[in-house]
Amino acid sequence: MVYETGNQTVDDAVERVLAGERLDRTDGLALIAQPVDDLAPAADYVRSELGDDTVDACSIVNAKAGDCAEDCGFCAQSVHFDTGIETYGFLDPEEILDAAKRAERDGAQRFGIVVAEKGVSKEHRPEEWSEVIRAIRLVRDETDVEVDASLGILTREEAEILADEGINHYNHNIETSPRFFPEIVDTHSFEDRVETLELAKDVGMDLCAGVILGMGETPTDRVEAAIALQEVGVSSLPVNILNPVAGTELGDELGDSADISTENIIRTIAVYRLLHPEARVRLTGGREVNLAVDEQHRPFEAGADGILTGDYLTTGGQTPGDDIEVIERAGLEPNTAANEFDPEAVKSRGDDDRREGPVETAAGTATSNAELDD
Repeated sequence: MVYETGNQTVDDAVERVLAGERLDRTDGLALIAQPVDDLAPAADYVRSELGDDTVDACSIVNAKAGDCAEDCGFCAQSVHFDTGIETYGFLDPEEILDAAKRAERDGAQRFGIVVAEKGVSKEHRPEEWSEVIRAIRLVRDETDVEVDASLGILTREEAEILADEGINHYNHNIETSPRFFPEIVDTHSFEDRVETLELAKDVGMDLCAGVILGMGETPTDRVEAAIALQEVGVSSLPVNILNPVAGTELGDELGDSADISTENIIRTIAVYRLLHPEARVRLTGGREVNLAVDEQHRPFEAGADGILTGDYLTTGGQTPGDDIEVIERAGLEPNTAANEFDPEAVKSRGDDDRREGPVETAAGTATSNAELDD
């Protein structure tokens, strides 16, 4: 079947992608200039042809918060900024397991253990490294979710240990294009991030690496970032939208909204699907504050097929039940390949939570008053 929108640039791109051809930088730049009304359905068609009509949900825990020496201009956890967040050292592995069980209950297929620092160091902080490994083993052995990790820059030895312990995806976002990266971060380089991704992949871990939109980058930067991720080879591409935090460099510069429109968020998602036809293009942080409630389904009608559900590292999210409703509004269904769960039960629990007031969800910090199902 030939896909036709009447837009030759888009139609040719779809045909080539479905024939197994990888689009390049020139293609990406041409596509991101096209009308979103042509791009979105084309990207959705590619997703439906190559995917399984499910949306894969992941959840995270902020396993070590604040006091990070890096100066990433978007990050509330940097010591360079006064943001008033709670800080703490590496959590007790049992607390991390509790968070993973909440994620499992709430329909996540994978669970990420995240620390905010340049890198967890086996050499310089061996006791903390041992706790990281214990947490990984607990989640691996006592839940059905796949265990992911985001532990910063790695040595080869550390990467090999993580792979041997069963880490499924290693997350290390590149954030933006090589050109724009120095505008956002001074204390380490774009190349440092790519080197860790290549190392993680070399020892056998799959890669979860993506971007933050709305930091002041250009459409060209958005394409350049996607091409850089092509070159590394990612299977999960998280697309964050900046949620400016007061006190951070970007929060003070941009105020309370990201520097990107709804149309350009959806346009970028669609282009990323065409440039990464077989990856999970995952809508992650900042979507609730940058997309209206009645717009959150639109990225999933433009090629997205992954979501981060629950809370984020320092900010709250909506309930997992709300996320399932967003997925279903787009005509898709939750993935249950790794963790079989009842979506209706998750939605019902979300309704109960709303009636009873704010309740912490699976992610964010690992402290919660939520009751776990047996």
